[in-house]
Amino acid sequence: MNHAALAPWRAVADVTRLAFQNPFNPWSETTFGRSVAAAAELFERTTRRYGKPAFGLDATEVDGRNVAVTEHVVWERPFCSLLHFARDLPADRPRDPKLLIVAPLSGHYATLLRGTVEAMLPAHEVFVTDWSDARMVPLAEGRFDLDDYIDYVMAMLRHLGPGTHVMAVCQPSVPVLAAVALMEEEGDPSAPATMTLMGGPIDTRRGPTAVNCLAEEKGTDWFRRHVVMKVPFPHPGFMRTVYPGFLQLTGFMSMNLDRHMTAHQELFLHLVQGDGDSADKHREFYDEYMAVMDLTAEFYLQTVDTVFVRHLLPKGEMTHRGRPVRPQAIRNTALLTVEGERDDISGVGQTEAAHDLCSGLPAEKKVHHLQKRVGHYGVFNGSRYRAEIQPRIAAFIRAHAAGEAAAVNGAARPIRTRRKGAQRVLADGFGMTALEPKNLPALAGGLGAVPGIGPDLVPALNAAGIFEVSQLAEMGADGLRELEAQIGTESAVIRGWIDEARRIVVGAGGKH
Repeated sequence: MNHAALAPWRAVADVTRLAFQNPFNPWSETTFGRSVAAAAELFERTTRRYGKPAFGLDATEVDGRNVAVTEHVVWERPFCSLLHFARDLPADRPRDPKLLIVAPLSGHYATLLRGTVEAMLPAHEVFVTDWSDARMVPLAEGRFDLDDYIDYVMAMLRHLGPGTHVMAVCQPSVPVLAAVALMEEEGDPSAPATMTLMGGPIDTRRGPTAVNCLAEEKGTDWFRRHVVMKVPFPHPGFMRTVYPGFLQLTGFMSMNLDRHMTAHQELFLHLVQGDGDSADKHREFYDEYMAVMDLTAEFYLQTVDTVFVRHLLPKGEMTHRGRPVRPQAIRNTALLTVEGERDDISGVGQTEAAHDLCSGLPAEKKVHHLQKRVGHYGVFNGSRYRAEIQPRIAAFIRAHAAGEAAAVNGAARPIRTRRKGAQRVLADGFGMTALEPKNLPALAGGLGAVPGIGPDLVPALNAAGIFEVSQLAEMGADGLRELEAQIGTESAVIRGWIDEARRIVVGAGGKH
């Protein structure tokens, strides 16, 4: 609502900026004119909703020469696409290691890792997770929680096949470690050769930061009551319960508010002084930093509860769909952890804790690196990452690769994707996607519409990841047993809810 209310003022600011930058305007070359244009640009930029940025990696240097890079989607599900940065290399050139970079699902798009990808491209066959904005995923596509995230990681590793190396940046450290543990325990041949965890919250009891303390102090219920909400019309994900990206961005910026205010003040001065290069650097950084996406409420709340409130992984109590997650089962996947000395999000010691959990892994397969004089962002981007961290990761991968790098074969074959043409973009913008017939069952009403579910039961169902009537309607026997164990309600009662939910769905025009 705030964004919509400011739209006319942003338009006025844009017109004002263009008017005072017009070379035919005599004021454009004066300090007053540049000041007005700078103020107008600053207002427009700080109130804009930034779109998803592009990676824009069209070339890299391999073996001393520039080669073209083409970005393809090679695997896709509703909440994530797997991107491959295909390099135009000779067919007879020795293969490079396959590297799956798991981007964080914490508010920013995967393009936040552009520098990470760019540095790894010359010597690796790079694949990156491109997570979807939850407000753009229709309700008919179902839910997505931490268990689904782990399923996605395992599915991508199986798609890429044996010999893959995985790198998790920040938030995905926990689900990636869980996925590798599950794969190793069942002897999956696609378990990765190496696992690199960077600035991740494996054990937030070590070196707790302001972020960790806030989560532990408030508890999961507080976040459920205060920071999750329904996607508004006309977004395709209309009525999906999400944690909005703008709230996450507000939290990030408030941690270093003085730094961001100074940066914007300097942008104003650079524009007035005509320092275009400095202004362009500011725009480049904040165009990326201010572009945020929504997370599904079930994923966000389950992550807060599992990782930051109850610390289930380091306590040995984390489960995946009822199955214990046992990091001690990891015996073959070599482990590298990287931390930043000044990290104010994942404190020193939190990522290194993975070494204690992976007790079944030989000492020669464990390496830890603490990077001096870098914060959270510097762990995976910037000059010290390129000069000191990336070479260590590359050397670690080469040292623990199982012989010659495995071929990518069909795993790198581009697929037809759900990416949208102009017609679909218009349908999204005018709300036609949100109101498609297949979404009507999900829009039938909240859980309170199901007879037998009173207001006191809704929080318990939300805690179990059930937010919509359609989720109950689609529940099978396994889901019923899991829900029974989580909320302590008899299976017969839950079956009654499921039957009522199915009647509601069918009445709304859906199919069971």
